[in-house]
Amino acid sequence: MKLPFNANVNKRMGIDGWHYGMLRSNAFKKMLDLVPDGVIRTGHEFVEYTEHQDSIEANFANGESEVGDILVGADGIRSGVSQQAFGPAPLFHTGIRLYLAWCEFIPDIPPEYGFISHDWQYQASFFPMIHDGKPGFEWWVVEPSWENKPVPSDVKSHLTDILKDWAQPMPRFLDATDFDTQVYRWEIYNRPSMKKWSKGRVVCVGDAVHPVSPYAAYGMGMAIEDGYYLAKYLDGVDLRDKAAVNAGFELYEQKRVDYVNHNMEFARFLGRVFHSIPWPLAWLRDIIFDYTPFLSYFLADGYLRKAEDETMSLTELHVD
Repeated sequence: MKLPFNANVNKRMGIDGWHYGMLRSNAFKKMLDLVPDGVIRTGHEFVEYTEHQDSIEANFANGESEVGDILVGADGIRSGVSQQAFGPAPLFHTGIRLYLAWCEFIPDIPPEYGFISHDWQYQASFFPMIHDGKPGFEWWVVEPSWENKPVPSDVKSHLTDILKDWAQPMPRFLDATDFDTQVYRWEIYNRPSMKKWSKGRVVCVGDAVHPVSPYAAYGMGMAIEDGYYLAKYLDGVDLRDKAAVNAGFELYEQKRVDYVNHNMEFARFLGRVFHSIPWPLAWLRDIIFDYTPFLSYFLADGYLRKAEDETMSLTELHVD
């Protein structure tokens, strides 16, 4: 299938190839470079919060506490903030395991194309990316998994066995990758969609309320967007005024909840379609995906179009 870059999005946002990714370490560095000294304090494991009429207090395992106007839970899929606000998270294994890797640029592999391929039970794919200002590739393998499935002792041998008969250029990434430092494994967990991300003076962002499987390739991006919109709707608000804070939270949720839940559920659905369908139905699935435009339309409408619409709505970030 062909899912081309949107030239108008590129132009409006002032970026060359808006699908180009980066390693998390590069993204974190770009964000940390913008944070003033003294804002981030390490060594504080969250235990619980106590909400008061005009403030909220966060308590930590080291015995310290901090009092503020609001508390933003950005503490991941097993968020203690989210659990206290909304109850225990009913996490569930999505049935897939991800091996995510990266490597330096390989000269004769075109950098402007992404490659997504499947056999009846595995996905193997790559996309161009920029790492420390230089072109490279991220590549990954997704396989069926389950709770407590044994982990291979030799990951390179395991992935080599999966990719040994795969179409080129996928097998070439094996030798271009340092398996000690450039490969990461995740068991993919999700939680049911939530319609409410705030309670009192507490609000959550990212995986704390919407963990996303890799079939969206959008989890970190949506968490960053959450922070952007939360700041936007609290801009100019007196954070001591609980009613005003809650009004800002409502606007944030109206903007984000349905959009994000769609992407989370869409990604989970694709994971089931590609990795959990039994063989006779998998054969029929492959016939449809291989010989009809259904999958191209499905991804273009369900994923790209919504991401493009979201990007184009950020007019305050457009460069012209």
